[in-house]
Amino acid sequence: MGVAKARSTISCKIIVSLLYFGNHYPLGYRYPVATKYKYMSRIKQAEAYPANATEVCKKSLNAIRDAMYVMGGKWKLPIIIALLEGGPQRFKELQRSVQGITPKVLSKELKELELNEFVTRTVYDSMPVAVEYKATTYSRSLDKVILEMKEWGEQHRKRIMSKNKLKKA
Repeated sequence: MGVAKARSTISCKIIVSLLYFGNHYPLGYRYPVATKYKYMSRIKQAEAYPANATEVCKKSLNAIRDAMYVMGGKWKLPIIIALLEGGPQRFKELQRSVQGITPKVLSKELKELELNEFVTRTVYDSMPVAVEYKATTYSRSLDKVILEMKEWGEQHRKRIMSKNKLKKA
């Protein structure tokens, strides 16, 4: 079995375990599952997997890949958050809101966000031409994702910082 195939198989097992057991451990670990047993053995785990686990896994991986494609990168979420919090903004205002982004990258990211219906671009016929960007109602569908990522990021930062303090002491 090739390395890529092995990684894909492991990923599928992790995703199926998330869907059916509510955790992120690969097969072979003890899963906390609400059954008459406190923990399921490896054999019980294998029996608990549905017959269509591979199909479910492939669909789940595709959905995750789609989400990562749309939201991947360093700048997309900060742009969406800036538009959600700050309301409609012109290009320069948005560039100031998202610190560190270059005009070229901002332009590219805005085009991709517009294609994926997270941002609308309105051109006003004035001199000079004014362009305003606004978050769509569809971008509100990311509220839960953004909140979960924020909470996880805070938790992760705390964990890493506490480990660094222990190393220094």
